[in-house]
Amino acid sequence: MSDNRTRDTLGAAMTRATRRLTDAGIPDAAADTRVLAGHVLGLDRGQLLTQRDRPLSPAERDAFAAAIDRRLQREPVSRIVGTREFWSLDFAVTPATLDPRPDSETVIAAVLDRMPDRGRPLRLLDLGTGTGCLLLALLSELPAAWGLGIDRSAAAVHVAGDNAARLGLGGRASFAVADWTAPLSADFDVVVGNPPYIADGERRALEPEVRLYDPAAALDGGIDGLEAYRAILAALPHCLAKDGIAALEIDCTQAEAVGRLARGCGLACLAIVQDLSGRDRAIVLCHKGSLILTKKSWILSDLPLGFPA
Repeated sequence: MSDNRTRDTLGAAMTRATRRLTDAGIPDAAADTRVLAGHVLGLDRGQLLTQRDRPLSPAERDAFAAAIDRRLQREPVSRIVGTREFWSLDFAVTPATLDPRPDSETVIAAVLDRMPDRGRPLRLLDLGTGTGCLLLALLSELPAAWGLGIDRSAAAVHVAGDNAARLGLGGRASFAVADWTAPLSADFDVVVGNPPYIADGERRALEPEVRLYDPAAALDGGIDGLEAYRAILAALPHCLAKDGIAALEIDCTQAEAVGRLARGCGLACLAIVQDLSGRDRAIVLCHKGSLILTKKSWILSDLPLGFPA
């Protein structure tokens, strides 16, 4: 008897794959199927629609099935295809890096909303750069800026450097292997970061895509999830320019605690910024007593936590 799989069409293979993902409880199964089929076959979304009757070769069939098998193990689509879109830019991701997520775009928006003059020659610092997504997204919007991304992982620094070169931003971005508590001689106008903020004991409750595939060092925030913030906030006054701002991603439950730590380090909270789901996602900080020019007005930084700047 002949193997019916040798007569598979693209449409039949996609239908079967979507059913397998759906039965396994994978969210957005149809969308994942489209992305994985397009990646394996080198087809865009329009071609996936118009070529559903296209027969698959045995090699194509097996490659597509292997990609679906990986997704069934809850490996994120971005890790299977090797890239993730962030701020409309494509970033390579590897096991050494956190998978950039839309919530982190809140940090970018928080900074840009407080940049009335995007043409200034700003100095940017990205703490725990990973893929470089925060730094490179900002550089794409700030044409005269220069940035430094640091990470304790040499492998992550290599990925960030490759991303910068591929995006045409390598001339304005540098990357170094360093801890975020390392002394830095420059005063930076903008400091950003997405520190690890998952408290001990909470990691097991994370989605498998995060728990199983993101590097542990990029997730684990210590006993209370605030260990990285304590180190960063203590170092921040020494590397942040007098009129500079810092924007750090936070867990939606951490705004008050991080704000309290910041004030204890001589910093003031300009704003708590929500993500698209309305959850606290970024805290914007500056030196106490600084006068910060936002798009709207001058804001004196000695304000209560959560002042709507």
